[in-house]
Amino acid sequence: MIKSALLLPFLLAAPLSAAEVFEAALGREAELPKGKEADGILGDFVLRSDKVEATISHNAPNRRANMSTFYGEDGVTPGAMYDLTLRGAGNDQLVIYSPCGHGQVSYVKIANVKEEGSAAVESVTTAAKNSGVFKRHEYRVKDGVQGIFITTVLRNETDKPQKTFTKDDFTRFDSTGTTTDGIRWADAINPAHKCGYAFATLSVSGIDKLADTIELQPKQEVVISRFFAVGTSPAQAVGDVRAVKGDKVALVSGQITGADGKGIATAMILVPEGKKTILGYPDAEGNFSLKLPANLTELVVTDLGRPDAKLSLAAPKVAMQAAAGIRFAITGEDGQPLPCKAHFAPLDEKAPKLDLGPKWRAHGCVDQYHSENGHFTQQLTPGKYHVVVVRGPEYAHLAQDITVEAGKVVEFKGTLKRLVDSKGWISTDFHNHSTPSGDNVCDTDGRLINIAAEHLEFAPTTEHNRLYDWEPTIKTLGLEDHIKTVKGMELTGSRQHFNAFPFEPEPLKQDGGAPVWNDDPRITALTLRRWQGERADRWIQFNHPDLGNMFNDRNSDGLADGGFVGVGDMIDGSESENGPGTDILAEAPFKLSRPAGSLAMKASTVREFIWRQLLNQGHRLVAVGVADAHSVYGNGVGCWRCYLPSSTDAPAKIDWAELSPHAKAGHMILSTGPFLEVTTQNGKIAGDDDRCTGGIDLNVRVQCTDWMDIDRVQVLVNSRPDPKLNFTRQSHPQMFKDGVVKFAEKIHVPLQQDAHLIVVAIDEDGNEAIGFGTSDYAKMRPCAYNNPIWVDADGNGFKPNYDTLGFDLPVGGLNADKAKAQLERAGMGEKK
Repeated sequence: MIKSALLLPFLLAAPLSAAEVFEAALGREAELPKGKEADGILGDFVLRSDKVEATISHNAPNRRANMSTFYGEDGVTPGAMYDLTLRGAGNDQLVIYSPCGHGQVSYVKIANVKEEGSAAVESVTTAAKNSGVFKRHEYRVKDGVQGIFITTVLRNETDKPQKTFTKDDFTRFDSTGTTTDGIRWADAINPAHKCGYAFATLSVSGIDKLADTIELQPKQEVVISRFFAVGTSPAQAVGDVRAVKGDKVALVSGQITGADGKGIATAMILVPEGKKTILGYPDAEGNFSLKLPANLTELVVTDLGRPDAKLSLAAPKVAMQAAAGIRFAITGEDGQPLPCKAHFAPLDEKAPKLDLGPKWRAHGCVDQYHSENGHFTQQLTPGKYHVVVVRGPEYAHLAQDITVEAGKVVEFKGTLKRLVDSKGWISTDFHNHSTPSGDNVCDTDGRLINIAAEHLEFAPTTEHNRLYDWEPTIKTLGLEDHIKTVKGMELTGSRQHFNAFPFEPEPLKQDGGAPVWNDDPRITALTLRRWQGERADRWIQFNHPDLGNMFNDRNSDGLADGGFVGVGDMIDGSESENGPGTDILAEAPFKLSRPAGSLAMKASTVREFIWRQLLNQGHRLVAVGVADAHSVYGNGVGCWRCYLPSSTDAPAKIDWAELSPHAKAGHMILSTGPFLEVTTQNGKIAGDDDRCTGGIDLNVRVQCTDWMDIDRVQVLVNSRPDPKLNFTRQSHPQMFKDGVVKFAEKIHVPLQQDAHLIVVAIDEDGNEAIGFGTSDYAKMRPCAYNNPIWVDADGNGFKPNYDTLGFDLPVGGLNADKAKAQLERAGMGEKK
């Protein structure tokens, strides 16, 4: 007891080192760094000090941070830095940093470090595995230092010169740069996440000049020393790199407040760097801390909706003027907050284009704001604006011209009324993405807010090559009453992609425990069907398919070979719509166009037409319409959706086990907005079989919100538009209305032979600008159509007619000349 008491002062005076490294296993996997881009799994190494924490990937088959890091057999990235964040911040924004590129390694292990207050991981690729060049990377942390020291050794162990690659993999960021003294920096995709990175080479030995590719003489060894910093902003990270390099810097800490004395979290500090600037960010209370070049005396602080302010580094506290903007309070008819989207159009002459933030986020993206609850404030430069608030195609819109005055916040209050009655149906989109997919950097919360704001009620989780679950984020956002999801994935490779759900993700396994894609779509479909055990509600669909390849020319050599025989029976659905096109009434299986700046014509296939051809060959492909969204603004959700029968209209009560049989039966309406209902005289709906003698009646009803219309209803009989069943506002004005219900008629379809029937409702010259503002989706035409109703006209069971609609079934190798020749044979000339 006495000895312990005597030792206590010494223990308190010399605290144990915080630096450590451990394998993420045996319960410590819960300590993997967190954040938007966190990709650590069981077996990776956690490397941390008192300042930072990082994930170094372990050596395992197919180890990748995500699908896009990187493609191909050699695209694996063991021994790379996947995650880096300030200790305890849970704010990783790094996808990957891999010195000297990526590829297979020999081993990754904890390095033996004798330096006090430090810890390290080493990744080694032996010369035998790397064309004669030994390669070792050491990642080291040191207490008190806000970053990672990375030392690379390259050694030619052969008796001949060998070339080797030294260029780093560093991804993925939109805002990057290099300082005048060679420091590379990057800002988080979403600046609101307040994270920046910077790194530089500290020293190079063994070679006169470092290039992306170097040639090593026999036994020559090159050592590259780097430092990689993380901070709350790019400016902070750059300052830390300069401090480690030994440059003269001054630590400046201060605060940015408003006139009311409260900190301004949204402000940005502009740190000059040559002719450009690097951004620094304050925290939630407006406090900041930066290591700056000693010669700086003053900085500019900016914040949207406020005049810029000057910050003296001698007294680094500044009070900015009050912000200008609009405060929204949008509710539903029940008075409850409602998810919605606002878009802003400046009305002043010479007003610059709005930049409310990157397209990858919901809270301020280009000229829009997507809200999870309708209560938000958007700061704006003083001026006049046309402001529109919408919530998908079933709700009315709100619009006002608003003058925003300097230093004042204008109130925008309103109720979004639900105009379209879709009782008994729910709106769905089976295919969307966020940053775990790897081919985009959209915030996952941004994706889900986008889904709620566009009023999609059921949205399965379909990240690329990763089993994942959006449900925890839905709950965090308080959107359980607005969105239902199930866990799934998109299985992706170089050819046919698949969406499939439900599954159970295993988050600590590579790809969340997902299967591996196969080039033969039948093997992939069978793998997905049986993965984690077969289940009746498992849904498998083709994504943006090359239907000619799948069903007519499997090796795309231009010769019909029957495609992948049997594949159509192994899937449940196939996307006929992916993105904003509305070509369901196209007259040919391809389009000719001339890209801007090109003299050559380009031919592209029309998936909807080919789907119609295949229906006539007996392929009962359930059509699916999706957005395949990868951003919030632009390629967000809301273009195509499907309506699916449901016993409940409350998203929280949606049960996929109940919806699945409807989806598999083709009980789906595809729509860019109009709500179309098609029922036969016998009560049959989309996807059903029916019988008749001499003809059948279709009860067709179309509803539209107050910002869209339709002017044509066309019935397709065996995929051909029947001219006698073509109804337009011009030819049949008595059939069209101007209220919410645009069309409600009984249409008699004479039939002497079996036929599948599709009803198309469209506004041929319309657009959706009120709903989508400046987004490309604004050019989209209101359009809806049903999956076919299969009518047996002779009582002998339905038989296809094998009509190819005047064109051969497509094969590979299509070009403009071949397309022109087919059009001429069909008597159509050029179709542009």
